[in-house]
Order: sequence, then structure tokens, then C-alpha cells
Amino acid sequence: MKKHLKFAILFLFGFLGGVVGGMAVSFFQTTTNSNVQKTTTSEQVTVSKVNYDNKTSVTEAVKRVQDAVVSVINYKQGASSGLSIFGSQNSSDDLAVASEGSGVIYKKDETFAYIVTNTHVIAGAEQIDIQLASGEKIKGELVGSDTYSDIAVIKIAADKITTVAEFADSDTINIGETAIAIGSPLGSIYANSVTQGIISSLSRTVTSKSEDGQIISTNAIQTDTAINPGNSGGPLINIQGQVMGITSSKITFANATSNVSVEGMGFAIPSNDVIAIIKQLEDNGKVIRPALGVQMLDLAQLSSSQLETAGLKNSHLTSGVLIISTQVGLPAHEKLQRYDVITAIDGEQIETSSDLQTALYKHNIGDSINVTFYRDGKEQTVKIELTHSTEELSSN
Repeated sequence: MKKHLKFAILFLFGFLGGVVGGMAVSFFQTTTNSNVQKTTTSEQVTVSKVNYDNKTSVTEAVKRVQDAVVSVINYKQGASSGLSIFGSQNSSDDLAVASEGSGVIYKKDETFAYIVTNTHVIAGAEQIDIQLASGEKIKGELVGSDTYSDIAVIKIAADKITTVAEFADSDTINIGETAIAIGSPLGSIYANSVTQGIISSLSRTVTSKSEDGQIISTNAIQTDTAINPGNSGGPLINIQGQVMGITSSKITFANATSNVSVEGMGFAIPSNDVIAIIKQLEDNGKVIRPALGVQMLDLAQLSSSQLETAGLKNSHLTSGVLIISTQVGLPAHEKLQRYDVITAIDGEQIETSSDLQTALYKHNIGDSINVTFYRDGKEQTVKIELTHSTEELSSN
């Protein structure tokens, strides 16, 4: 009996202990869950009320010039198909967008504001529209253009223009310094796009071909700043917001036959070259350049058989410009002759025909130059007066 009573008492205490323990655990869990729930409901998305100054030297540079950057829209007759504003299919009399590029306002007077862009942007245009940074479009008038430098000037009414860009001295540019491009890549829909990089190199010779087949050799600044079709004619600026150059081209394939993709190789015409060109375009509507009156080939590009024909097979010369012929009545006639090799102008080394053009175009009509050349293996120098312009060159 005592044993049964003792067992009953132990069982009762055990049962009561279990009940009390269970209640304690349940209470603890309820309390914990309640706290968790309170914590969860109190966690909300908040917006910091702390204000940070996110302006940088780049944002400040862009701010100084961005309102002077415009989109340049080239219209031609029958450039594309589709509905016209008259509700019928486009005819050859309708103007349509042929191409779009960029430009920058560099000068303003009481009547007009002046925009510099690339010649290839406005080539063949029958109407030019300018889209301002505000998005408003106004009509532009071509002042003049130059194929060789790929520079053109357009003027627009000045009443709505508030910002004018400032040119930098491109002779002071350093490799590695910040370069910022502003323009309309892929057209005015992306107007005033900004990309950043560095100056990769200076004095690069970039050779291209114009629409009429002229070979164009341009002295250019190289940059890795992202440049796309539509950026042409826009400014490449420095960290002070000054225009270092006018964006003109990029390399997309290093070799057309090997289809090698290339990135980060864009080019801009240096501001000092641009300033010299736009002055002539404003004054004359064109650029008047001196001419030597020669047909020439780069010595380095000749084959061994061509070198032998020119009497240069055993020559120590590896670079220079070979004269093929001279034009009667022009400066080089009777001063230079067939198979002469020009190696310097005014002491400046000449390795290619592009070098020769660059050196020659630094001069004006009426100037004289000293041309160093090799004839029959002997070095000679002759003084040539630049009496004629490129407009007098024979087309043959």
C-alpha cells in the first residue's frame, strides 16, 4: 500500500512538473514570437535625410559646356521611305533625315551663334536642323566646310543661346589626362550623352576617304573615351570643361580582312587646328591651302620592283615621299622632278605623304618653304615659293 501511495505521489509531482514546464516553454515562445513580430513590423524602408555633395570635377566640367552641345540633323530628299507629313508615301520631293551628328556652339554675337561640327556630318545636306540642349529644333545655315580637315561651321539665330564653349590650348594636352566626350551617339534620341576616358596619344595620323574619293589625312588626338556614330562633330573636353578637340572618328576594325574587333580607339581634331580652320571658314566659306603641284607615293609602300624602277633598289632611304610627276605651272615644276624623294620640309622630317600635307598646310599662299630631297643618291635642298592654291591642282 505504501509503495503504491509513494508511486502515486511521485507520478503526481512528475505530472504537475511537466504541466508547469510546458506552460513555461509555451509562455517563453509566445513572448519571443511577440518580440520577433514587433521587431519585424518595426523594420521599414527608410530614406536617409543626410544630404551628400555628389559633385565631382567631371560633373562640374560637363555642367560648364553641356548647354552649348547640340545635335546636327542632315536632311536630304528621298533619304528614307515611309509616310510623309502629307499622309502619303514619301516621294523624291520629301526631305528626310539622312544622318545625325553633334556640334558645339563656340561663338555668339548679337545676331548669330556659330557651331563647329564635322564636314561628313553635313555632307550633301539640303537642310540642316539644330537641336539645342533644351530639345528645341531650329534651322541652321551652312557657313562653310572643308573636306580635308573634316571641319564645318553652321550659324543659327542667337536669341535662344545662353552658353558658349571655350577652346583649350591643344598644344598643352598631356597623355593620360581626363577626356570627356559629349554628343548624340546613335542620333538625337540620345542627345547630350556623356562618356569619360583619357587621352591615349597625341599627333596620330588618321587616314580616311571622303564621299568624293579624296584621301584625307588628319592630325588627331587619340582617346579611349566611348565614341559612337552620332558623336561626330561633338566636343572632347578636359577636366576644366574646355574643348580640347572635335570628335571625328573611331576605329572599329584594325584589319578588314581579319575582322579583328577594336575597342577604345577614338579620334578628335585638336582644338588649335580647329580654330585655324573655322576662322577661314567664317571669312571665306572655304579653306585656301597652298599647293606644290606634285603626284606622290610613300616610299615605304613601294615594292622592290617599283624601287628598282625608280633607281632606289640599293638606296639607304627607307622612308620619304617619292615624286611621280609635277604639274606644269605650279610651284614644284622645274624645282622637283620624277623619282626625287622628299625627306624634309623646313627641317621637319617627312616620312609619308600625310606628313608632307601637314607640313605644307601650315603655310599660306605667298610663303616660301625649303624642301630637302634626294636625287641620284645625293641630298639637296631647294627653296620653293607657294604661289598657287589646291584649287588650281589638275584633276588628272
